[in-house]
Amino acid sequence: SFIQAIETNNTQELKSLITSKDSIGTLMHKTLLTFKYNLKAVLNGAALPYSNGCLEGFNRKIKQIERTAFGYSNFINLLTRIRLEENQYKEKEPNILLMTA
Repeated sequence: SFIQAIETNNTQELKSLITSKDSIGTLMHKTLLTFKYNLKAVLNGAALPYSNGCLEGFNRKIKQIERTAFGYSNFINLLTRIRLEENQYKEKEPNILLMTA
């Protein structure tokens, strides 16, 4: 019923499920306590069509670049690498004159 309430965007049912006093397992109890603490955000997330998935994916990509590079000597190099990964900059083409020698 919890998943059904989320899929149908039924915030009233979701709120009643979160605040219910039914006996549940300890792991689900901790989850429901977290939901109760962040009740407004949980209800907004269920009701609104917005998602921060794109932003989270971009943040993950930046962290992955930082991990694989073991740190850059300066911040400009990091920004350049991020822009290269996002195809905002193009890598230089090899010089054809040097390749034919």
